[in-house]
Amino acid sequence: MKKRIVIFASGSGTNTENIIKYFQRTQFAEVVLVLSNKKDAKVLERAKNLHVNSVSFTKEELFSEEDILKNLKEIEPDLIVLAGFLLKFPEIILKEFPNKVINIHPALLPKYGGKGMYGNFVHEAVVKNNEAETGITIHYVNENYDEGAIISQKKVKLSKTDTAETVAEKIHTLEYEWFPKIIEEVLRDG
Repeated sequence: MKKRIVIFASGSGTNTENIIKYFQRTQFAEVVLVLSNKKDAKVLERAKNLHVNSVSFTKEELFSEEDILKNLKEIEPDLIVLAGFLLKFPEIILKEFPNKVINIHPALLPKYGGKGMYGNFVHEAVVKNNEAETGITIHYVNENYDEGAIISQKKVKLSKTDTAETVAEKIHTLEYEWFPKIIEEVLRDG
């Protein structure tokens, strides 16, 4: 039986689309549901176009035991993946699915992590501090932003001429190459 993945995302969903397509090419796992806290998020449309169920929810539904948590219990996912999900993840779900929730962060944690550090905010800080390298961190999710155990980090060199936009491009390249592979590794090791 295929492993079951649920993805939470808040934005355009390019990583989600990449993950869905990656697992559609395998018999090992599949994305069974995409959830977003924004009803007009592009990720919902991307999921539907790839024949994956997608649902939006309110913040209240996310933190309720009767809504999202109840649906997740029925689905019994092998892994919950946060792919550009901007809300703090609820402890009620973390307790129900221990060590089954992972996130990707667009920097080398513990640098540039925490509340408010996402997307271009991260890339701008990396450039402002003249970092020689940056990368992605895939980590387990706990009750604190970006503090869960690190699963994998992938690095990329930076130059003095890099801007937040060029850093973003380099990060996206790493995300597209590595995030699905690391998800697969986590599922195989679990």
